[in-house]
Amino acid sequence: MPLSNPLPLIQRVFAALALLVLLAGCATTPPDSVLAVPAPAQKYAAIVVDARTGKQLFEVNSTAQRYPASLTKMMTLYLLFEALEAGRVTKETQIPVSDHAASQPPTKMRFRRGESIDVDSAIRAIVVKSANDVAVAVGEYLGGSEEQFAAMMTSKARQLGMTSTTFRNASGLPDDSQMTTARDMAVLGMALRQRFPQQFHYFSESDFMFRGRLVRGHNDMLGRVRGVDGIKTGYIRASGFNIVTSYNADGRNLIVVVMGADSARQRNDHVEALIQRSLSPTMDGAKTRLMFAEQ
Repeated sequence: MPLSNPLPLIQRVFAALALLVLLAGCATTPPDSVLAVPAPAQKYAAIVVDARTGKQLFEVNSTAQRYPASLTKMMTLYLLFEALEAGRVTKETQIPVSDHAASQPPTKMRFRRGESIDVDSAIRAIVVKSANDVAVAVGEYLGGSEEQFAAMMTSKARQLGMTSTTFRNASGLPDDSQMTTARDMAVLGMALRQRFPQQFHYFSESDFMFRGRLVRGHNDMLGRVRGVDGIKTGYIRASGFNIVTSYNADGRNLIVVVMGADSARQRNDHVEALIQRSLSPTMDGAKTRLMFAEQ
């Protein structure tokens, strides 16, 4: 008696095996991912926070002490926004530029002693140009002296829950005692949006007109990734390239902090990778292996 055609039976067996493999794959944890880090381990720090829930989505060295560089100016602006809200200044208020403010090293607007700048332009100069002379002028105007203003900045940091931050100046220029953490910078970034939603638009500006000339910024994350709407970059030699970035799109709001990168371009690439990672449902629960710059 001839054997029946075995092909349908074999096909059914392979189909069953394929289904088992598929089901087994669904039950396993997500595969490990490799994330290139554009910084040496001793300088790198990063954190990603879901700003709506406060959930921490990613962190490395987020409580380690780091130099804030011009991320410092986020707190300078926080106190200026408070002064606006309280009516102590208006956007038309003229802020005088002292010898001390004018003498700050670049980046700056290059004011001379005795000149002044209105508050609205001062905000834009600090956000877009990261102008050190303007930041110091604001600090002196609000605090009486830059030293007193730095004490106000540190006090406000404690009120916001920034437990590991000490400010010594209004600009972020080098000072061995001026320290922060990636976690604290995330707290400040979220506080700026939550407390001053009506002022947060300043952080999305990439240029502005001042005295008839166009002043361009250098936060290249703006316009690079859809949903990125601020906020601030920073660099000194001791810190490396720092950034706090806000992402707000499709019902998701993230704050991403990266500190210590070797270049602005690599830092921005890394921020984009962290945003994509944080938005991807396949990365939930996945282990991430870091490849540091020196490896």
